[in-house]
Formats: sequence, structure tokens, C-alpha cells
Amino acid sequence: MDADASPTAIKEILYRAAERTKTTMTLVANQLLQVPRSSFISAVKVAPGFDVADNYIVEHANTGDIVITQDIPLAAELVDKGCAVLNPRGEKYTKENIGQRLNMRDFMDSLRSSGVQTGGPDAFSKRDRMRFANALASVLAQR
Repeated sequence: MDADASPTAIKEILYRAAERTKTTMTLVANQLLQVPRSSFISAVKVAPGFDVADNYIVEHANTGDIVITQDIPLAAELVDKGCAVLNPRGEKYTKENIGQRLNMRDFMDSLRSSGVQTGGPDAFSKRDRMRFANALASVLAQR
């Protein structure tokens, strides 16, 4: 899990899923994270810096791993490696949709760079939590 900016509610869903399914889970961040004591859950603190956590995740991810991130360029690299990639709102990134997501991200970035106010994402909601929990259950069931 790319844990630097992930909502607490998502981490809690993942903690419960890791315990219930006995699935190893690693949270990666450039800050110290408190995680529950569990033989299935661990945290890795990487050095500060641009893309250090992302690079760690790509380096350690294997085909078939489930990765949670809202970083679209990171998601693209992981999809290429054969990982199942979800964002915290429950959207699954796939070979079929990642190119479009990257193009939209780049377009919005260019708008912001030119001074256009694009606003941010909606506040994280209960509906987002439910969508994520359902998407995670679906991905775990396919393993």
C-alpha cells in the first residue's frame, strides 16, 4: 500500500481484510506509521524524497500482488507488472483504463500549470469506503 496519503478508513479496512484472509500487507511511506501488531501487517519507512516510496513499491511488487494507491503514474507501472491496483475510492486500474487515466491526469496538470483552478477531489465519503471495501473483496475473491 502506498500509505503516504491514504485515508485512515482505508487502512482500517485493509487491516481487517489482512487478518481475515491471512494476507500479508505492507504499508510504504516516508514517515513512521503505526500499524496493528500482526504477523500479516508491516510498515516500511523509506527515505524522504520525490517518488522514493513509489520506487520502493515498484521494486518490491510482484505479479498478482494487490496494491492500493491514488498515484496514477505508479498505478500504470504496477498494472504493467501484472498487479491488481485499486485506488482508495474503489476504482480498479487496468490495462484497458490506465492510459485514459494518465491522459486525464496530465491534462489536468497542464491546466493547473497554466493557472486554471481545477478544484480538488470530493471529500472522502462513506460511499467511497463502501465502494473500496467491495472492490477489495472482489479482488481478494479472484486470488
